[in-house]
Parts: sequence; structure tokens; C-alpha cells
Amino acid sequence: MFDFLEGYDVLGAFWTTVQLTFFAGVGSLIWGTLLAGMRVSPVPLMRAFGTVYVNTVRNIPLTVIIVFTSVGLADVFGVTLGANGFDSQAFRLAVLGLIAYTAAFVCESLRSGINTVPVGQAEAARALGLSFSQVLRLIVLPQAFRAVIGPLANVLIALTKNTTVAAAIGVAESALLMKEMIENEAQLMLISLVFAFGFVVLTLPTGLILNWVGKRLAVKR
Repeated sequence: MFDFLEGYDVLGAFWTTVQLTFFAGVGSLIWGTLLAGMRVSPVPLMRAFGTVYVNTVRNIPLTVIIVFTSVGLADVFGVTLGANGFDSQAFRLAVLGLIAYTAAFVCESLRSGINTVPVGQAEAARALGLSFSQVLRLIVLPQAFRAVIGPLANVLIALTKNTTVAAAIGVAESALLMKEMIENEAQLMLISLVFAFGFVVLTLPTGLILNWVGKRLAVKR
């Protein structure tokens, strides 16, 4: 029944999807946290940068961003991120594009979590002599992260599915392999079901586990 899978590295393609999700997820969390800090910063220039970045990137299709990282950065400006060969270069540029896009959604999730922290806590910390960065790092962000584990889980699930866009620049992940198999095999329905099941296996446990963690760590008000 599944003879059409022979000769295709399905597990390898999904492993590439997992790697894209992992590296882009870590990068998005770091860059998104910095953006969230900028958006609540007392410095007008930083607030303006964070606001413009988030509102701009959220309204650009991910495909455009991914293609720009390949055509614009690599082909026009010669940015290779230290990679050797087309495959590794495309992978790293895809990760960069996914980070740039997903960080905007991480930022907004975190900002909603920051808004749940009582203003009095920050004011008390500032009265004790803590700087803005110390208040953000020690008082606000720990509570904000606990408040938005659920929304961040949704962002991670969306990121996992968005990795399929990396096929646009030739990254050998699951969507690219599925396209190749559909072109070569007369098993459209079965191929689609196999890859749909693969993404369910990747995303469903992630959502269930992180939502459970979010409920366990939720800040009691």
C-alpha cells in the first residue's frame, strides 16, 4: 500500500523540518523578546523601531521574506552566513527568514504578557533603584513568559507549518519532497495523507504539552 514511499527519504525531509523549526524557534524567541523590550522601552527611538518592525513584518507574506533572504541577501548582497554549498546556504537563509517573520508574533505575544503584570510591581522596583532593563529582566519578563506559554505554543505550531515555505528556495524539507513525490507518483491522496499525518505528529504533542505547562506555571492573580 505504501510502496510509493520507497526510494524517498521521508524521515530525512521531516528531520529537516524539525531542524528548521528548532533553530528558527530559538532565534525567534531571542529576537522577539528583544523586540518586546523595545516596544515597552522608555526610549522613543527604540519604541518606534519595534513598532515599525512588527507592524511591517506581520503584513508581509512569509514567502516574500524567504525569497528575499535568498535572492536579496544571497544573490544581490552576497550574504552566505558562512555556509558552503547551495543546500546549507539555503537552509541557513531560510532560518533567517523564518526568524525575522516569526519574531514579530513572538513579540506581540510577549507584549500581551507584559501587560498582565501589575504596573505597581514595576513602579516599586524602580523606586528601589532598579533600572528599566533590570525591572524588565528580573520582574516583568519572568511573569510575562509564564502568562503566554499557551500563545507561544500556538506561534511554535504555526512556525512548524510555515517551514514548508522554505521549499520556495530549495530547502529539502517535507513540502519539497511531497511536491516531488506528487509529480512522480500517481498517489496524490495517499501522499497528502502521509505528510499531513507527519505534521500532526510534530504539532499535536507540542501544543498539548506546552498548553499543559502553561496551565501549571500560570501566574495566579
